[in-house]
Amino acid sequence: MSRPAPSPVYTLRGASAPLNSLHFRCPGGETPLLFSGSAKGTIHIWNLNSRRAERVVEGHSGQSILWLSTLRSGDALISQGRDMQICLWDLKEGRSEAVDSVWTGSVGFCQCSLLETSPSNYLLAFAGQETEEIQITEMPSKKPVCTLMPDTKLGMVMCLQLWKPDSGLGPLLFAGYEDGSMLLWDVTQRSELSRVKAHPEPVMCLTFDPRLRRGVSGSCEKKLSSWMVDSQNNIQLQDSVVLVNPGVSQLRIRDDGRLLASAGWDHRVRVFGWKKLRPLAVLQYHTDMVLSVAFSDHQDPRQRLLAAGSKDQRISLWSIYNETADKALQGSTD
Repeated sequence: MSRPAPSPVYTLRGASAPLNSLHFRCPGGETPLLFSGSAKGTIHIWNLNSRRAERVVEGHSGQSILWLSTLRSGDALISQGRDMQICLWDLKEGRSEAVDSVWTGSVGFCQCSLLETSPSNYLLAFAGQETEEIQITEMPSKKPVCTLMPDTKLGMVMCLQLWKPDSGLGPLLFAGYEDGSMLLWDVTQRSELSRVKAHPEPVMCLTFDPRLRRGVSGSCEKKLSSWMVDSQNNIQLQDSVVLVNPGVSQLRIRDDGRLLASAGWDHRVRVFGWKKLRPLAVLQYHTDMVLSVAFSDHQDPRQRLLAAGSKDQRISLWSIYNETADKALQGSTD
C-alpha cells in the first residue's frame, strides 16, 4: 500500500500577493523567523513560534520582491526588487527605511547571489543593465569588482550562484542564460572557465553543492539537469530527472546535503534524495504555481521545516524530518 500524501504542518496567510522569495533564519536561542517577499513589494517577517507576521516592511515602491537573504551576523536583511534596487535593512534597530541600497539597472527577474568573504564583507552578483551583463560588487563599500559579459549572444541572465572553492581559487560564479546555456566564471580573473548547453529552453533556476561540486538546474521543460564541476573546473553534464509536468521555479538543497526540493509550475513541491536524485515525496497543497521553496536552518534536525510560497498567496510549511520520516529518508538517500 502506498503511504498517504503528507499535509502541511501549518500555513501562513496574509501576504495578499504571490510569494516570490522565502528565507529562514532560525539560530539557536533566538526566535525562529521566516522572511517572505511578495509580488506587491512587501516583506513579511514571520515569527515561527506564534505563526504570525511580527513585522511588515515595504521598501521597493510596490514593486515585486525577487530575492531575500540575511547575513551570517543575523542583524542585516538584504532584499532585491523589480524597482532595480537591492536594499539593506538593519533588523536590530527595527527601522522601516533601508539603511543602504545598490542600483542594478536590470529589468529582468534574475535573483542576485550573495557570498560572504569575511565577517564584515560580502560580494553581491546581479544581472546588469545590458542583456547578458553580470555585475559583481563588494559590500558594504559598494566597490565594483567586475563586469562579466560572454563573447557570444546568450540572451538574458536568468539565474546566478556565487561560490568559493576549497582549492584556494577566488570566487566562482554559475550563470544560467535565456538560450539554455550555463557558464562558470572566474570572478578574480574575469574569465569564462566552462560552458555547457544545459537545457533547450531558458535556465529558470539552479543550485549548487560546493562540498560535492555538484549542481542541478531547471527550466520550463519536463526535466531537471544535473551536472558536476571537475578538478579542471569544467562543467560536466550528468543524468537528468524526468518530471511529470513541465516548469520549475526554484531549486534548493538542504544544508546537510541530503535533500533537494523543487518548486513546480504544476502547484506541487517535489522532494528528492540529493545523492541519487531519487524521488521521495510529492507535496500537494497549493492551488497555483509554487514560486519559491526554502529549507529551515534549525540547529535541531527534528525542528527543520520546508517552506513553499505560491502564486495562490499562501505559504505552506512541511515537516520532513520527524523521527519516523527521517529513517525512511535516510534509507532513501544512502
